[in-house]
Amino acid sequence: MRKITSAIVFLLLLISSKNHAQCDVKNRVLADATMTYYFDPADFYTTKSKSLKINIVTDKEHFFIALQPSPFPAKKDGIKIKDDLVIHLADKKVYKLSHYDTQYRNNDSVLQVLYLIDEKDIEAFSKFEAVVAEINMQGTEFVRNYDFKLHKDAIVKQLACFLKKDDK
Repeated sequence: MRKITSAIVFLLLLISSKNHAQCDVKNRVLADATMTYYFDPADFYTTKSKSLKINIVTDKEHFFIALQPSPFPAKKDGIKIKDDLVIHLADKKVYKLSHYDTQYRNNDSVLQVLYLIDEKDIEAFSKFEAVVAEINMQGTEFVRNYDFKLHKDAIVKQLACFLKKDDK
């Protein structure tokens, strides 16, 4: 009986540690002293010619989708990326996210574009997987479409972690 109880306790600990690992939230203080919380970016799309990483960033007041497209344009062209993001979710609806910021990170080796998720759309983004993103890569080409192949549920999972922590 003791072995069974020990096995059950072990399994419960293992399951709870996996759930906790999925919510590995990191934080960073920005130059303006604002604390932001984020996850490591997840691969949403990868081919030989292009890829897209995505993650959720929050200041605990607003939620943003951070995109890291590759290849990305040179800085003089990349800072022209100011159009809104169009994203299709599994609920068959199209959402438009407002452009918030375009920045080059890690000594200009990574382009990250932040888009604000409208408060009224948080529920949809926390329930439905992402299907397609349309990004206007200003100065390099027209609209770049990404049909998500990998980790389609990353936005849902990341938002769940943030929303769960906000409830506490």
